[in-house]
This record gives sequence, structure tokens and C-alpha cells, in this order.
Amino acid sequence: MSTVVQPCARCGARWAVQTTPMHWCPRCRGVLLSPAPIDAPAERRNYRWVARRPDQRTRKLSSGRQRPPVETPRYQQIPRWGLLDPPVVSAPAPRRPLDRLTNRAGALLIATAAVFVVSACAEFGRYLILLRNRTRLIPSWLLHFSDAMVWLSALVGLALGLITAIAMLGWLIETRRAAFAAVGRRDPRLVRTLALGCLVPVVNLLWPGVFLTEVVAVHPDPRTLRAVRIWWVGWVLGAGCTVAALLWRTADTLQAKADGVLFTAFTDLVAAGVAVLTLWVQRSMTGRDLFGRTRIARRWVIAVDPAVPVIEPVQPGGGAPKQPVPTSVASETTTPHREHEEVLAK
Repeated sequence: MSTVVQPCARCGARWAVQTTPMHWCPRCRGVLLSPAPIDAPAERRNYRWVARRPDQRTRKLSSGRQRPPVETPRYQQIPRWGLLDPPVVSAPAPRRPLDRLTNRAGALLIATAAVFVVSACAEFGRYLILLRNRTRLIPSWLLHFSDAMVWLSALVGLALGLITAIAMLGWLIETRRAAFAAVGRRDPRLVRTLALGCLVPVVNLLWPGVFLTEVVAVHPDPRTLRAVRIWWVGWVLGAGCTVAALLWRTADTLQAKADGVLFTAFTDLVAAGVAVLTLWVQRSMTGRDLFGRTRIARRWVIAVDPAVPVIEPVQPGGGAPKQPVPTSVASETTTPHREHEEVLAK
């Protein structure tokens, strides 16, 4: 005789019917179907199994029309997954118009500083020639060589300074974009605003320092902020020296012109110093010092004296030396018991 079972409509478990049928599944608390023999054919059962997709809806379409049959998915070629898993190639970063100059901004700053030092030496050499010319004649070849060195170093310095300024503009744009993106924000300044504030004369005496200070304010660092402020002062000083040197060229007397040559040499040295300060600021923004070494954080702690116990430990009475008694206590007549209490009080 076949065993009579009740299938569960939820989990599909089959439970043998002992005496009376059950209503709920002991395992999942689902509804139990009507009892039937375990080997009963489908036509003798009072239920049937229906397979539905998880996302199939029971209600019909509002239009009443049936959905068109969906074709069985098939492959046009043999699947090749599973055997070869090439690594995921990350999308390359978008190239910026000033990437080549931006990547060489440090080298351009060093070259600019070196050219202005050479220009200062050329101006100082011309001043020495002027001093020598007060008493003796100067060979013509030496004058031509001096003129060539002065003009060549000045032109190369101006051209290289302009290229370096464009490179530093690209570096400033990328630095600001990365700094604001690290805190989930966008740079509030437009690229056009940054370009006009850094390249337009007179205006660029103020706005580059403001732009750099905004970058430091995103990730506050006292050392970087101090470097930016020192650079700002040097930048304004260099611009003032440049204007003064140009105005000095309009002097009429020979002595004033000679002094103008010497002051031009000083202006070139100031320009070289501004280039070095710019390199210092650029490397400070990336956590490095002027020589490109990684900056190590130093923390100062308060040094304290070793702990001294306020109350001296009580020594055993037999082997411990006697403690000195204060003068005010020694003048009193005390009993041994009172002396022991005073020692404990100490």
C-alpha cells in the first residue's frame, strides 16, 4: 500500500499522513495540500504543480492582448568566457592642453632661475666694464661680447619666464581641481578666471596669492601657508623691482645709467629668487621640501620631570633608619606611640 503524503505548497516537503491531515507545514508554516498517495499519477491528484518566473505578474495586460512569444536566446558563436580573464584596463586620464608644460614645471623653474642668474652676472660684468672705461679704453670685441650676453640673457629670461608662467598656470588648475575633488567639491573658479588672474599684468600681483591660499584652505597646513605668504611678498617685490629698473633706464646722466645697470643686476637676482620661491611653494603643496625630499612630520611633546612620591614609604621599624624629626616636632616631648603616628603622617 502506498504511503499517503501531503506536499507543502511553499517548500515542497512531503509529510506522511498518520491519523488526520494537517493544515500547516511544520518546517516553513506553509499551506499543506490535500493528502494523496506518494506514487499517485497526475490525474488522480487534486492539485498540479505550476512553474512561474519570479517576475511574472498574475494579472493580465490591460489591453487584453497577449504578449508576443519571445525567441529562445542563442549564441552566434562559441562563448569564450571563463578561460581567459584579461585584467580590467582603467580608462586613461583625459589629457589636458598644458600637460606637457605642467609636467615640466619644476625643471622650467630651475632653468628660469639659472638664466636670471646668468643675466645678473652679465649686467654686473657690464658695470665693471663701465668702471674700467673711466680710465682706460675697452676693446671693441669685449663690448660686443658684453652687449650680446646682456641682450641674449634678457631675451631668453623673458621667453623662459613666460613659458614657465603658462606651465605654472596649468599646474595651478590641476592642483586646485585635485584638492577640491578630494573633499567632494568642484573648483569654484573657472579656468578663464584663473588664466586672467595669473597672466594679466598688475592683476597678477593679487590673484595668484588668493588662488594658492584657497588651495591651502582646503587642507590646512601652517608650513604651506607660510610658504605661500613668503612667495607672495617676494612676487610683489620682484614686480616692483622690475618697474623701477625700467624707469631707471630713462635717466640722463652717466652715473645714473651706471647705477641703473647695477640695479638691473639686482633685479635679475630678485627674479631668480622668486623662481626658487615658486619652486618651494610647488613642492610644499605636494608634501616635499625645496630639494624634492619627502617632508617628515615632527611633533613636539612636553617634557615632564620624573615623578617624586609626595609621601615617603613607611619603612620597617627594626632595620630602617630613623627619619629626621622636624624642628617644631623635636621641641615637643612625645611618646614612642606619638612618634610613630608622626612618621605615618609624613
